[in-house]
Amino acid sequence: MSAQFAADRSSSNKAGVTLMNNQVGHVVAQLMQEKGDVEVVELPSMIRLDGVNKIDFDFAEIAEALGWADFGQDDFEEIMSTHYGRMVVLDDRVLLFANPEDAAEYIGFDLTPVE
Repeated sequence: MSAQFAADRSSSNKAGVTLMNNQVGHVVAQLMQEKGDVEVVELPSMIRLDGVNKIDFDFAEIAEALGWADFGQDDFEEIMSTHYGRMVVLDDRVLLFANPEDAAEYIGFDLTPVE
């Protein structure tokens, strides 16, 4: 097998999304890149955002950056093509976690060991 196509099954400790490469997607990507720990790769038809450990898409921040009165889940879904990581959808934001355990408080995941 060629090294170009080799698989690495270790955790990347990243979570991310693919956004449409349009005016809204571009503004969201720029805002997220300014937060740090988010790598942005702009491609012809999409923008890939990869964040270390967690990404927080705060709808109020995004609305302000866009100059809109509001930005919500429906707007986010319109520009998002795919995601990876544990997604938690709240009223005012979308959180993506690289590790499901980090999302435990939001999803009711019990971290107590079972014997």
